[in-house]
Amino acid sequence: MSDQFSIAGKKAIVTGAGRGLGCGMAEGLHKAGVELALIDALDNIHQVARQMDAQGPRAIAIQADLSKRDDLRRAFQEAVDGLGGLDILLNNVGITRWSKAEEMSEADWDIVLEVNLNSLFFMAQLAGQVMLKQGHGKIVNIASLLSFGGGYLTVGYAASKGGVAQMTKALANEWASQGVNVNAIAPGYMATEMNIPLMEDPERNKLIMDRVPAGRWGLPEDLVGALIFLASPASDYVHGILLPVDGGFLAR
Repeated sequence: MSDQFSIAGKKAIVTGAGRGLGCGMAEGLHKAGVELALIDALDNIHQVARQMDAQGPRAIAIQADLSKRDDLRRAFQEAVDGLGGLDILLNNVGITRWSKAEEMSEADWDIVLEVNLNSLFFMAQLAGQVMLKQGHGKIVNIASLLSFGGGYLTVGYAASKGGVAQMTKALANEWASQGVNVNAIAPGYMATEMNIPLMEDPERNKLIMDRVPAGRWGLPEDLVGALIFLASPASDYVHGILLPVDGGFLAR
């Protein structure tokens, strides 16, 4: 049974790996024996990679702004070349812009959709080209509870995450028969920098926590089990799902 969940020796790209959920999930993959190419626009991505590299399987850093498509293509090629192959893509990068819908600027709308949806598609497309040729691969997109609901004061984020959900299903439909699994994890309300405005708002924080049966905000490590499942042979017959890891939010 343990072999079904083993991903030791695999090679993975993780986007948005410099902090938050991306960094936590990358650490989980690394502890499971995966070699990593960590991509982020943040300067600290080099330090994150050095710390992981010193503790186990190889980890390399690639600094890139995935809202710029030339930079995205460069980063992907550097990652595959640096790893010497690709088995897993963790498509995690994401941002938000808090705003009333009627006040949201075109610039904020455009950057959220470019990072959260367009970059995920183009990374998945590039990964798919590699994985289809070799006949195997695992792509795990990071969706959201807002792939199911509309949220509040974050219309661009909700639109982008709804797109991630449908894109995941569409790619699974095309690639499942060719050995490539495309699935998504939908994190619940997670204690990350992105959600500080919610956590610091007593009214919104209470409203959210009252609907989470687990009674707490999620942590990056809460996502690792789902990620390892979707990246391992245990999920070989799993295609196109959105797996909520939400403390029971959607069940209430």
